[in-house]
Amino acid sequence: MQHERSAAVLSNTSLARRAWDIRRKAVRMGKVQGQGYVGQALGVADVLAVSYFHALNHRPADPEWEGRDRFLLSIGHYAIALYAALIEAGILPEAELETYGADDSRLPMSGMAAYTPGMEITGGSLGQGLGIAVGMALGLRAKGNPAFVYNLMSDGELGEGSTWEAAMAAAHHRLGNLICIVDFNDQQADGKSTETLSAEPLPDKWAAFGWHVQRVDGNDLDALVAAFNTARNLEGDRPRAIVCDTVMCKGVPFLESREITHFVRVEADEWQKALSVLDETRPE
Repeated sequence: MQHERSAAVLSNTSLARRAWDIRRKAVRMGKVQGQGYVGQALGVADVLAVSYFHALNHRPADPEWEGRDRFLLSIGHYAIALYAALIEAGILPEAELETYGADDSRLPMSGMAAYTPGMEITGGSLGQGLGIAVGMALGLRAKGNPAFVYNLMSDGELGEGSTWEAAMAAAHHRLGNLICIVDFNDQQADGKSTETLSAEPLPDKWAAFGWHVQRVDGNDLDALVAAFNTARNLEGDRPRAIVCDTVMCKGVPFLESREITHFVRVEADEWQKALSVLDETRPE
C-alpha cells in the first residue's frame, strides 16, 4: 500500500539546486571546523537531494511522525552530508550550521541519533546499518505501517559479513519495504575499496541474495529519480538495492583531483576557494 508523500516532488532542475545547496552547506560546516568528510558529502549530495526532495515521505516540522519513511545513515562519518540535507529540508535550522562539531552541538562530527532530530540511528560502526534497517522494516510491517526504510551505506561496508547476513535476512523475510542505497565511491580509509576487498560484480551479488538491484550514476539526477521511482513502485516483496557510483568531492574539481579524498585535506585558505567554485556553478 502506497501513502501520499508530504514532501514536495520537485523537478530535476529544482533537485539540482537542492543538491548544490547541500554541497555548499557541507563545505560551510567543514570551514567551521577546518576539517570534515566533505569529500563524501560532495559526492553523495545528489543522492540526498533525490531522497529528501523526491522520494521520502516526511514532515520537516515533525521528524518523529509515525508515518514517515525512515532514512538510516549507516555511515556515521557522513553526518556532515546528512546535516546539510536536514538543514536544507527544514528539519534543522540553518543557524546551527555554525555549531558543527562544537561542544554541546546537535551536529557532532559523527552522527548520533540522541543528539540530532532526523537522525534515525547512531551510525559509524560500519556494517550495522542494514541489520538495523531489517529490524525496522519488520517492525513497520508488523504494525501495518506502509512506510519505507532507506539505508544509506558505503561500499566499504560491503566487506563486512554482517552486511550480507542482513541482506540474506531481508530477502528471506520478503521485505519489500526496504531500500538499500550503496554509495560506491571506491574509496575507504585503506585505499580503493575495489583493491582492498572487491565486492564486484556487485549487482550480481545483490541479485544472488534475492534482491532487486539497480546500478546507476549517483551524480546523475535523471538516473537517480528513475531508480528511486522503480524501487518504490516495484511490484512484489523483494527488498531493493540501488548502487550509486559517485565521485568523491564532486563539484569542486581541485579537490576531486586530490590523491587522497577519503578524509580530504583542505587548507585554511581553500575553504573559501571551494565555496567560490561552487558559487560559479550555482543552478538557476
